Amino acid sequence: MTAPRARIAVLDDEPRMVDILAMVLRREGYDVHGFGDPAHAIAALEAQPFDLLVSDLKMPGSDGLEVLRRARALQPELPVVLITAHATVSTAVAALRDGAFDYVQKPFENDELRAVVARALDVTRLARENRYLRAELRSRYSLDAVVAESPRMREVWALVRRAAESRSTVLVTGESGTGKELVARAVHYHSARVGGPFVAVNCKALAEGVLESELFGHERGAFTGAERAKPGLFERADGGTLFLDEIGEVSESFQAKLLRVLQERSLRRMGATEERAVDVRVVAATNRDLKAEVGAGRFREDLFFRLAVIPIQLPPLRERREDVLPLAHHFLARWCEKTGRSLAGWTPEVEAWLLRHDWPGNVRELENVLERGVVLARGDRIGTDDLLLEASDAGSTPEGGDEIAPASAAASLQDFLDGAAADRIRRVLAESGGKRVEAARRLGVDRATLWRLMRRYAIRE
Repeated sequence: MTAPRARIAVLDDEPRMVDILAMVLRREGYDVHGFGDPAHAIAALEAQPFDLLVSDLKMPGSDGLEVLRRARALQPELPVVLITAHATVSTAVAALRDGAFDYVQKPFENDELRAVVARALDVTRLARENRYLRAELRSRYSLDAVVAESPRMREVWALVRRAAESRSTVLVTGESGTGKELVARAVHYHSARVGGPFVAVNCKALAEGVLESELFGHERGAFTGAERAKPGLFERADGGTLFLDEIGEVSESFQAKLLRVLQERSLRRMGATEERAVDVRVVAATNRDLKAEVGAGRFREDLFFRLAVIPIQLPPLRERREDVLPLAHHFLARWCEKTGRSLAGWTPEVEAWLLRHDWPGNVRELENVLERGVVLARGDRIGTDDLLLEASDAGSTPEGGDEIAPASAAASLQDFLDGAAADRIRRVLAESGGKRVEAARRLGVDRATLWRLMRRYAIRE
């Protein structure tokens, strides 16, 4: 789909100047509307939105600054470029303080005008994209859109809603794959801090010294290789939310430093002598039992209480089986949309397996299984063969009259499925002589999906 042309309003009391400006900008492909009267231009802005206003600063009987103020009142994010003569440059500079994007001085070069207009339209585009992305994020993490049929998960999300309205620190606990980061993001996007940044860090993925530098920042020369000062994630999250995942993995010495920042709401960069105030809400998460860790002396009790002002425990998927099929339908729709496939669902055998599987990888495992089924399905419904299950895991078929067998080696199911999918793709590629188009056709996917899977499984032709 072709993107709509940028709409530009051009205002000048001289008809010839309006014609010149319109001609130059129309050659760039813009949708230009010319006006010789400020009242007509303002009326047009009231009637429908524009992406940019190019206006003369001095016009008989009208002050360009007043036009600027009225235009910005109608469209606060509307960039305004002013056309000014040498004698009014000081006024144009003052207009910048009132919100004008830039000015072009008469007589101007066409290239100069085109460059200023392009920069101004970039501002409009970025503002529009920012609004769109924020709307998408709110939609994705909307508590009203959360899939939760079980009473336990409904209680959890009711608690998340109440927690979001506060400023308190939140500790999210639960097994891997239960959705701890989803909860953290929901807390952020339903809080008063939604306009601020959401910054996430996996504490387990970083060595202690690196973690301290990443979170608190450092000054130039603080350690070997610190060639310039660098703000930490606490500073980057100022005014927003910092998500500390795998908080149960940090060392005792780091726990003491983190506790001080949470208590004082200020930090000292590595190598610095001065404190910096930070306004950050912390949401921490762990799959460990921190109370047991406190009892074993591996986690500071004072830090635990500081983090767990509002504790949120996520139950594993096997303890809320009412959510399995609703989540599976949700992921089916998501991956059909992403891959461009249209599937009617899955077979009764697959549904039976979904309901009786223990889901050691929880919701993350369920999504991976549905993604694999959507990608590899050979018909209009996902079958057990499309999930690449071992015979003992998939169970016997109804024609055999046997009950479904118990799952085998559940903890290694994910690795097995990944390996089986990779082997099948390699085999089809070999049979197709390395031709991706043919291999994609045989696998029943498009080329983009095949390429993504090849990257995921590190498959080379």
